[in-house]
Amino acid sequence: MKNQVALETTVMTHGLPLPTNFQAMRDMMSAIRELGPEPAPIAIIRGKPVVNVPEAELERLALASDVRKCSLRDLPIVGNTLEDGGTTVSATLFLALRAGIQVFATGGIGGVHRGDDGDVSADLPALATLPGTVVCSGAKSILDLPKTVERLESDGVTVLGYQTDEFPAFTCRESGLPVDHRVDSPEAVAEIIHTRDAIGLRSSILVCVPCPPKSALTPSELESGLELSLENAERQKITGKALTPFLLDDLARQTRGKSLAANLALLINNARIAAEIQTAFFKGSVPS
Repeated sequence: MKNQVALETTVMTHGLPLPTNFQAMRDMMSAIRELGPEPAPIAIIRGKPVVNVPEAELERLALASDVRKCSLRDLPIVGNTLEDGGTTVSATLFLALRAGIQVFATGGIGGVHRGDDGDVSADLPALATLPGTVVCSGAKSILDLPKTVERLESDGVTVLGYQTDEFPAFTCRESGLPVDHRVDSPEAVAEIIHTRDAIGLRSSILVCVPCPPKSALTPSELESGLELSLENAERQKITGKALTPFLLDDLARQTRGKSLAANLALLINNARIAAEIQTAFFKGSVPS
């Protein structure tokens, strides 16, 4: 097992605006290094999955406009088209585990979309079938959070609240939805990972960390801004892969940049906590 923390790259290639995107990745990497583990950003470079993407390549991806958003289903395709790709939660989780990396930090996972069209992110089946540990701030608040939490429960994904009893709503600390179990230290998370592995469960552990309080949106700020952003997306007929980045960008405008600041704060905080969990897990896995 490697003493590393994996990082997805769609947060940089599709989630954050220039020049914030590359700087956010660098800040996450620095937060991990300061605590001991090595950061392992994962991306597709000219068709090949790469773990530990060099900073020069990360900067190139951050500046490029033709980077593909790669979920699990896209991995065989980009291997033939030789495209560059930012990896989503599902693809990063798969590639991290293949490389021997257990802990993975991100912002918010995908989930069940709002409405009745049955649109579900590929992140959810990946979490149900790949035994990693994903540190996040719940699911993106643009989603149907009650249905997302219900789906996680049905799929057997262990949902932990890190120093919270509630499932976070990404840039907002509160959702009113309970987690399976509260944990208050990285050592407690590490013990649960070891127990999961010892009994042979093949699903992920989702460690949900609320956005730092000084940066978080209030529920009213989130809902009022999100309502306008959803209306704008419907008016412009934006759907599919383009919907999430549009909504995040538009929500930043509706909240006068506050949602973007919250997103950046939670990304760095999640990277730091993932490093603490990895350190505790690694110490328990390697004989002294």
